[in-house]
Amino acid sequence: MDRTRQTAVPGLASLLGEWRDGDGDGSVYRQLAGTLLGLIRDGRVPPGTRLPAERRLAADLTVSRTTVTAAYRLLCSTGHAESRHGSGTYTIPSSAAPPPHHGTAAPCPPPGRRRARPGTEGPDDGGVIDLVTATPPAPEPWLSAAVDAAARELGRHAHGHGCFPAGLAELREAVAARYTRRGLPTDPGQILVTSGAADALALVLRELADPTDRVVVESPADPHLVRAVEAAGAHPRPAPLGDDGWDMPAWNSALRAATPRLACLTPDFQRPTGLLMPEEQRRALVDLAASSGVTLLVDETLADTSLEPSAPAPPRLAALDAGSTVITVDSATTLWSGLRVGWLRATPELVRTLAARRAGIGLTPPVLEQLVVRRLLDECVYAEIVAARRTRARASRDALVTALRTDLPDWTFRVPDGGLSLWVRTGGRAVPEVVAGAERDGVRLAAGPGSGTDRFLRLPFVLPPEALAEAVRRIAEHTPRTNPTTPGTSGGPS
Repeated sequence: MDRTRQTAVPGLASLLGEWRDGDGDGSVYRQLAGTLLGLIRDGRVPPGTRLPAERRLAADLTVSRTTVTAAYRLLCSTGHAESRHGSGTYTIPSSAAPPPHHGTAAPCPPPGRRRARPGTEGPDDGGVIDLVTATPPAPEPWLSAAVDAAARELGRHAHGHGCFPAGLAELREAVAARYTRRGLPTDPGQILVTSGAADALALVLRELADPTDRVVVESPADPHLVRAVEAAGAHPRPAPLGDDGWDMPAWNSALRAATPRLACLTPDFQRPTGLLMPEEQRRALVDLAASSGVTLLVDETLADTSLEPSAPAPPRLAALDAGSTVITVDSATTLWSGLRVGWLRATPELVRTLAARRAGIGLTPPVLEQLVVRRLLDECVYAEIVAARRTRARASRDALVTALRTDLPDWTFRVPDGGLSLWVRTGGRAVPEVVAGAERDGVRLAAGPGSGTDRFLRLPFVLPPEALAEAVRRIAEHTPRTNPTTPGTSGGPS
């Protein structure tokens, strides 16, 4: 068919009909793109058709131009449309592959052809489902709008060297204002911009932990944190978590008897357990660290992932610190892992020292990415992103819980009030066996991070509900049940 048709499809708004389902989850542009895709596939919008100008279609549909722009971009990214510079957006033949499900690979090839993936073949009835990576998709259309605005803003920085060892001034100001709004007065001089939370942790560990020093870490802990401690030459000293939280007698012993320099923890929806530290324990831990001369290195990257907006949030640990006991690390990776921008909050003296240490290394994020994050941290924009994320994450969490209780009733877990994953006890079945069986059926799983967790799996709920239900179904097919317990309630981290 002719792919050079120059006339925009007439009456597209009428063809779209009642395309909005009113679910209020912040994905209006996805609904628009999905309805457009249906029109392309059934031929009502033929290949090679120029779609209406974004501004015109936005006016016809009574939506923002940003929504239409994001919908067009999604169609282009999935191979159903193309943008021609100076001409517009055109549909392309519907024989192109359908858009992949977020978190799954493209559909399997026809029978007799093998999927090229190391170590395994894909299942016959669908793509590979990734339950290893616990990162949500990009927050659209806010990300695209922020990128466009940042690109326009970049020009005013182009006359300079573009190297800011402590971070771009406007981003440091935005991060400081964000802390201040949350009851923790902060000056921009207390903020150091980094290339993500891992970079921030590594900078602090290299500066404050000497080789052979002990560093207290949670057990179980995020394996990336343990590796960062070891990379700094220090020795991780585990302090356990109980079924209901942090084992304070054990932490008291670890901080007083082991003479550590640092203690690393994630009090907000801890990885991998999903536990939220209550205020009483937070106050006790800050007082204990201050009296023991131990610096608390606190990862707050999941602090804004609460799924219960009406529940009062416990105070940030730094807000309970009368001195310089707490260093806070945070990151934009919870917005999207493709944004390698993070920051830490510490004393101005430590910020200046760390900035000077890396001034010649060039590890600060690109100016453009910092400008994008600055836009996304705008109070109103960020609130919209969190609200949309919360709606989707709650639906995915509940779908995963329902699927586990139905198909794997002997697996036990606590339903978390936030975070990005469930911490699941596998009903007495060895995790390596479960992981291997799931891999053969096209589900990628991650085993527990270290000793004492060989009966636990971390199951992210960042994929859509239908993908999670399918993943559990596949796992259950090759996982024999043991004696069932009360489903979905027990099974803590210890």
